[in-house]
Amino acid sequence: MPTDLSPTARALRTLEILQFRTAGVTADELAASLGVTERAARRYIGILREAGIPVHSTRGPHGGYRLGRGARLPPVVFTEPEALGLVMAVLDAQPTAADPDADDLVAAALGKVIRALPERVGRQAAALREHASAVPDQNPARPDPALTSMLVAAGAERRRVLITYRSGSGNEWEAEVDPWAVVVRHGRWYLLCHSHRADAVRTYRIDRVRAVRQTAHGFEMPEGLDPVAALEENLGKGWEFATRVAFEAPMADVAPWIRPPMGRLEPSGDGCVLVGSTRNPTMYAQEWLAQLPFAFRVEGGQELRAAVEALARRFTAAVTDPP
Repeated sequence: MPTDLSPTARALRTLEILQFRTAGVTADELAASLGVTERAARRYIGILREAGIPVHSTRGPHGGYRLGRGARLPPVVFTEPEALGLVMAVLDAQPTAADPDADDLVAAALGKVIRALPERVGRQAAALREHASAVPDQNPARPDPALTSMLVAAGAERRRVLITYRSGSGNEWEAEVDPWAVVVRHGRWYLLCHSHRADAVRTYRIDRVRAVRQTAHGFEMPEGLDPVAALEENLGKGWEFATRVAFEAPMADVAPWIRPPMGRLEPSGDGCVLVGSTRNPTMYAQEWLAQLPFAFRVEGGQELRAAVEALARRFTAAVTDPP
């Protein structure tokens, strides 16, 4: 090996040696391949570790240095439709990723994927990203990837965490929770958990979580837990104003239109009934009920009945001829 190589070039050569060796590489073997001393070989290992490359060392007759998990990326081959579909999905979910110069994690990751594609496929994907115009989300609710990852890891390890949470009204507080599951529903990321602060099942929006810290306590997952079903049941509970809305349409027809926070849909005779609660009856009437393409009757919740009546008067006034 040439003796005039820079430390960076030798560190890259060290990485190449480790990549193509299935067994561990000892310091003296590495030194011989690089044409340096064992001390210098260990220094190049240190450079790789400082760069975030996982290099592990083990003792014994078959020991030595070897790359850890995540240091190698197996070949990933996209067809043109797959690559374009991936770009479209990213832009649809996060419009800011359309700007390659944006200070955005997803934008940076999308750029790396496009640059790694074969020329013909990559050219089409890059053109789609450059010329597609995406409308920014006026109400973004994307959680922090690092905090989300910490919650997922804590759930997998059955480890209780202390979260700092900021409610929609701006109040901030802490709570110890058992993180049962992270569930994505209707574009929102939720943490389904048992809150020791409330001693009850709770559902928190992860985009409102400000900090996560693991504790020394473990927890047991409830037996037979269905995270999606539990989330849907919990999202419509616990608010100040009760709601009960009856539909004459079959439950199978109504169900696709019901968002989990609206409550729980149950069969009732030839129709179905929606039972839940809300902290904002006006929003429930205007943004949720008014969009349903079914006849309904508000059977419970005086506050919701008043909100629907007020909305009906507004709509009636809108089509009433002036005196």
